[in-house]
Amino acid sequence: MMDYHRSRDRFDEDRIDEVLELIWMLREEGESHLDNVKKRSEDPNVSQVLTLAVSEGLISTDHGSISFRPEGEKRAENIIRRHRLAERLLSEVFEIEEKQLEDHACELEHTHVLSEVVVDSICTFLGHPPTCPHGKPIPRGECCRKFSNEMKPLVVPLTELSLGDEARIVFISSKYHARLDRLSSLGIVPGGTLRLHQKQPAYLIRIGETDLALDRELAKEIFVKKMLLS
Repeated sequence: MMDYHRSRDRFDEDRIDEVLELIWMLREEGESHLDNVKKRSEDPNVSQVLTLAVSEGLISTDHGSISFRPEGEKRAENIIRRHRLAERLLSEVFEIEEKQLEDHACELEHTHVLSEVVVDSICTFLGHPPTCPHGKPIPRGECCRKFSNEMKPLVVPLTELSLGDEARIVFISSKYHARLDRLSSLGIVPGGTLRLHQKQPAYLIRIGETDLALDRELAKEIFVKKMLLS
């Protein structure tokens, strides 16, 4: 038999999560105002949810502005981190199309299968990406703070390959569209494979039958997974 009260509580928690996520994104845009939350929210009873969030000590309001309290900020940070890493995983590993990305990421976010441990594992697998596919920052996790000296990620910047290594391009982290267009025009796209031939004075890679020279700044934005030799 369905536990009605538990289901209702879970429903309310999901609605609060949605509002916290929205407040975080509005803050990134410099729009931390109550009116903006009400305009942008898809919840028909968003005022009720905001009242609930205030009563639970997650947010506070003052003369039309809205801000997180410590517990609410931590909860929102975890939601954003989970969602944006899910987007990165779906986009770069499973190659989900852009138009379907948001819906699938939301499904993962709300099914509650992505525990903090699982999220950290995904983050490590992806090489601790700094941004989501849309260029928005992914909040750092404990795994990101430890990885430099305790964990060896499967996905690394191209600059960390050794000479002769073959690797598959997993994702490209650049906030400059012109730079992404340039790399794409050179055939440097997720899913492609390359071999590193040289590191100095420039990074020389081979893709197919073409040799390409990249400066270090560009090479650092290309994240790859090393291929094992058979």
